[in-house]
Amino acid sequence: MNAQRLMEEFLELVKIDSETKNERNIADILTKKLQALGFDVTEDDSAKKTGHGAGNLIANLPGTAPNADPIFFTCHMDTVVPGKSIQPVVKEDGYVYSDGTTILGADDKAGIAALLEMAKVLQETDKPHGPIQFIITAGEESGLVGAKAMDPSHLQAKYGFAIDSDGKVGGIVTAAPYQSKLWTTIYGKTAHAGVAPEKGISAITLAAKSIAGMKLGRIDEETTANIGRFEGGKATNIVCEEAFILSEVRSINPEKMKKQIEMMTEKFSSTSTSLGGRAETETQLMYPGFSIADDEEVVQVAMKAIRNVGREPNIMTSGGGSDGNVFNGMGVPTVTLSVGYEEIHTKNERMPVKELEVLTELLLEIVSQAAKTAE
Repeated sequence: MNAQRLMEEFLELVKIDSETKNERNIADILTKKLQALGFDVTEDDSAKKTGHGAGNLIANLPGTAPNADPIFFTCHMDTVVPGKSIQPVVKEDGYVYSDGTTILGADDKAGIAALLEMAKVLQETDKPHGPIQFIITAGEESGLVGAKAMDPSHLQAKYGFAIDSDGKVGGIVTAAPYQSKLWTTIYGKTAHAGVAPEKGISAITLAAKSIAGMKLGRIDEETTANIGRFEGGKATNIVCEEAFILSEVRSINPEKMKKQIEMMTEKFSSTSTSLGGRAETETQLMYPGFSIADDEEVVQVAMKAIRNVGREPNIMTSGGGSDGNVFNGMGVPTVTLSVGYEEIHTKNERMPVKELEVLTELLLEIVSQAAKTAE
């Protein structure tokens, strides 16, 4: 690994504007970089479905180790806002920061930089490896839309690694929740709030009483539920006749998620009906969850590689989703690896230089471990 080259790559990548929905420029740049490293690169047609600036990049590198299993790595090319005109600052404390007016974009360009350096090392050395696939997604920050719109037939790996979790390098997310969203509309009856309020039925009141009767927040060790948005009303002198609530449920256990959704849907309906109104709720699974046992090959490869770079594996369960959820749902076991970035999605975001270097060493070691499984 060339540490200086790695840092230069990272600094170059974070300067490329790529706020989610505006991925065209970075997709073109990454395509050229990957092709120069010997990858066969295809951009899929997911942009037609998502409306984003680019599709997902599917890059394939032929293997050099006979009989080695194909593996894949995934990162996302988009960032959250504010992510325009990022000016990275390398400080003597061993961190890379933005100048404080934007995010840094280490989420997920630290992962991309590490993958590119890994590929450069493979190109320059005789290190044996199996077939390697990079899937660089668009629209991850918009709800994993790029990964969800990808044709599963593009996946050509036995298992894979999403390079996109917080925590020091050495973390392995082996379980993450299913997530469903609920769109609820409460219907009441309008009336003049000062002249004849008793003739009206406030949809806001119906919604508030429904929510007050629900268990929300941390339901149990596997399940959470949250009311994210509550809208209704036009003026104080009008009894509100319609209110809208956007909520979510997450759980590692799909049956628990279903039970929580049923409780919330029933509470909206029964409370509204009992007070003279009505409620309609639509639900949608946003992404699947996953749970991978410690003895499965993808976890074992990651654990051995982590120990070989001098870290102790940290098996984690995440409360959030990533593209890894989607690819697990497509039938390819995928764990999410910690990148080491800190305070992501804020202007205080920073990337420890040491973690970026260890991450690259880890990716190279994963490739070696995966090749050894064929021996």
